[in-house]
Amino acid sequence: MVVQGSADTRDIRAGVRLEPFLHQVGGHLSVMKYDEHTVCKPLISQEQRFYESLPLAMKRFTPQYKGTITVHLWRDSRGHLSLVAPPLKENREPFKVSPESAAVAIWQTLQQTTRGCGSRPLAQLAHSLKESPAKALLRPEFHLNTQVSSLVQDANGNQVERWSFNPWGLHCHQAHLTRLCAEYPEDKCHRFLLLENVVSQYTHPCILDLKMGTRQHGDDASEEKKARHMRKCAQSTSACLGMRICGMQVYQTDKKHFLCKDKYYGRKLSVEGFRQSLYQFLHNGTRLRTELLEPILHQLQALLSVIQSQSSYRFYSSSLLIIYDGQELPERTPGSSSGGSAPGGLAKVDIRMIDFAHTTYKGSWDEQTTYDGPDPGYIFGLENLIGILQDIQEGE
Repeated sequence: MVVQGSADTRDIRAGVRLEPFLHQVGGHLSVMKYDEHTVCKPLISQEQRFYESLPLAMKRFTPQYKGTITVHLWRDSRGHLSLVAPPLKENREPFKVSPESAAVAIWQTLQQTTRGCGSRPLAQLAHSLKESPAKALLRPEFHLNTQVSSLVQDANGNQVERWSFNPWGLHCHQAHLTRLCAEYPEDKCHRFLLLENVVSQYTHPCILDLKMGTRQHGDDASEEKKARHMRKCAQSTSACLGMRICGMQVYQTDKKHFLCKDKYYGRKLSVEGFRQSLYQFLHNGTRLRTELLEPILHQLQALLSVIQSQSSYRFYSSSLLIIYDGQELPERTPGSSSGGSAPGGLAKVDIRMIDFAHTTYKGSWDEQTTYDGPDPGYIFGLENLIGILQDIQEGE
C-alpha cells in the first residue's frame, strides 16, 4: 500500500498532522505518530527493501510494514512547524489531532521558545528559557494531558530532569525538523515508512532498546564513520556482550512515573552495570516482575532460532525492543500468579527487531558484499541476553 500526497495547501490543512512519538526511547531518526496503531519514520531505501522482502519467519519479530507515505513540512499562521501527511485511503475520516494533544502541546510550547526556521536541541533551550525546558513545560499555563511523568537519570544514577514525557523522541523530532528546515524548502515532499505502533496496546509501555551485535557500521560506511562506530563498540558492552543499552523507560508504580535512560547512559555501562540495568528494567520500584521472565525468555529463544536460520543476513546497527506493560492487571483468582497475566498464564510481552537501514543480505542493494551463514554478532548478543535473564530468574 502506497499513499500519495499533494503539496496543495488545502490538502495539507485537511491532512494528518504527525505527532512526536513520545515513547521513542532510542535511535536518532525521528519516529512520528500517525494514528493510534501506526507510526512513521523517514524512509531509507535499504530499510524499505528489507521490509518488502522480509522472510516469513521474521514477521512476528518485526513491526508490521504498512507501506510509505508522502509528508510535507508546513508552517501554520502562528509560525508552528508541522509534518503533515494525507489520510490513508481506507480511513473514511482523517485522523484529527486535537488541540489538547499532549505531544502537539509539548512541541508547540518548545517552538515558542525558539527563533528562526528550526528548533534547537533540548539542552540549549534551558539557556533561552532561564530555566529547564521541563520546568517551562510544566508551568501552570501549560496543561498537558500526559498520564505519567518521567524521571531522567545519568550514568551514575543521579536525577537529571523530571519531565512530563520521555524526552528522547522529542529530541530526535527537533533535530529532524531543524535539518529539514535548513536543507529543504517548505513545499518539498518527504517520504516516510508506515509501521505498526508496537506499544499501542500498552497502558504504561516499558521499553528496553538494545543495540545488537558486535559491529554497528554498515558496509557503505566511510572510513571515518567505520572507525567511530568501532570505537563505540570497543568502549562499551557491544564488544564483550554483543549488545548495549540504547534507551530505556520503565514504569515505577510507587512514584507513578517512568524512569528513563538514554544511549549515553548505555555506552558507559560495564558488564555488571548492564546486568543491573536489565534487572532494573524488570523492577517496578516495588518488586521484580518475575512473571515476565518466562515469556521474555521464551520469545528470545524463538527469535534466536529464527536468526540462526537466516543465512547471509547481517543486522548491523539494528535494535531489539523488549516491551511489557507497567500497568499490572489484577489477579484473576487467589491462586493465580501476580499481575499482568495474559491468556495461557504468561504475562504479555513483545520482542521486536527494528531499524534495518544497514541490514544486508544476498539480493539486497550491495551485491559486492555478501556473507555466508547467520549473523554471528547478533547471535552472540542474543545468547548473552538469554544467559543474563536466566541468571536473574535463578536469583543470582
